[in-house]
Amino acid sequence: MILNNYRTMQRIRDLKTSALTPELVFEIHHRVTEGTLEKPEAAGRFRLESENVRVIDDVEGTEFHVPPVATELPARIAAMCAFANGDTPDYFIHPVIRGIILHFWLAYDHPFYDGNGRTARALFYWSMLRHEYHLFEFISISDILLRAPIRYAEAFLHTETDDNDLTYFILHQAGVIREAVASLHDYIESKKTEMKIAGECLRGMADLNHRQQALLAHALREPTTRYLINAHRNSHGVSHQTARDDLFDLVERGLLTVSKAGGRSYTFRATQDLSEKLGKLASAPAQMDNEGDTAPLKLPFRTVGD
Repeated sequence: MILNNYRTMQRIRDLKTSALTPELVFEIHHRVTEGTLEKPEAAGRFRLESENVRVIDDVEGTEFHVPPVATELPARIAAMCAFANGDTPDYFIHPVIRGIILHFWLAYDHPFYDGNGRTARALFYWSMLRHEYHLFEFISISDILLRAPIRYAEAFLHTETDDNDLTYFILHQAGVIREAVASLHDYIESKKTEMKIAGECLRGMADLNHRQQALLAHALREPTTRYLINAHRNSHGVSHQTARDDLFDLVERGLLTVSKAGGRSYTFRATQDLSEKLGKLASAPAQMDNEGDTAPLKLPFRTVGD
C-alpha cells in the first residue's frame, strides 16, 4: 500500500497539468489499490449494483452513510470532474477549498468497491499540485488522518447530518493541512540539526581523507546519489585503486552500501541512517592509545572483495 501511494504520487506529478476525467480517476484508483483488494478485478472500475455499500460502525452496527446507488455514479463522477477542472460553478472557489471539496465528493459518492479513501486523498493531492501548491509533494495528510480517525469520520458525519454543510469538513481538513505543514517544518529542522552535527563530525574525523569527507558531505545533501569508482577517481584525480580503497573503506565502516551494477562494476550508496551514524560518531568520546594519540574508531568492519 505504501509503495502504491508512492508510485501514485509520482504519476500525479505527471498528471497535474491534465484535466481530470473519469478514466483518469479509474487510473488513480487502480494505482493506489493494486494488489491490495479482496476483489482484484474491482480495481479501476465503478462498484457494481451488487456491490452497493453502506458505511457502518463495525462495533455497534450503526449506519452512518449510504452512498448513491451504482447506477448514478457515471453522471456524478462526470460532474465531479467538471468541478475539479474548474468548469463549475461559475464563481470563484479558492483552490485549497476546491481540493478539499473534491476529497469529500469522491469519498461521499464512494464509487469503488474499496480504496475510496486512498483515491480521495490522491485526488486532493492532484488538485493541489494542479494549482501549483508544490509543497504538497512532500507533506502527508494521511499520517494526520490515521492518527485521529474519529475526528475524520465525525467531519463527514456532521456534514451529512447538517444538510450537507461542508463547513465541518473544510474546517477539519484545513486543520489537518496546518498540522501536516508544521510536521514537515519540524522534520526539516530536525534534519538540519542532524546534518550540522554530521558535518562537524566529518571535519573532526582525521582518519577519513578529504576525498571521503567530500563524498559523505555530498551524500548527506543528496542521499539517493549513486557513487561509482571511476566517477570518484575522475573527481579527485587519483588512481583507480585509490578510489576503490576510499569507497570500500567507507563500506567497511558501515557508512556506504555496495552492490554489483553489472559485470564487475560496483555501485555505492549512503546508508539510510548515515546522518545518525555520523552524529553518534560526533558525540562519542575520543579513544586514546597508550601514547595519548587518538586511536581508530571501533566500527564494525566487513570485507568486500572484487
